[in-house]
Amino acid sequence: MITKEKKTEVIGQNATHENDTGSPEVQIAILSERDDHSRLGMYKMVGKRRRLLDYLAKKDIERYRAIIAKLNIRK
Repeated sequence: MITKEKKTEVIGQNATHENDTGSPEVQIAILSERDDHSRLGMYKMVGKRRRLLDYLAKKDIERYRAIIAKLNIRK
């Protein structure tokens, strides 16, 4: 599980504006940061992250490329 302090840090690093906690970038970063899950839970998290990335790619390709580069989640 991710600690409150770590989550706050991740949100601060990936927020698109002040008080941003729900943008796709923040959600993707939080899902990327979490660990120690069961296989099913991990698959659900990866699927959710994939859907958020797909959404962001359709909505704004530049934001998609920026978050991919920032989190280094693609080869």
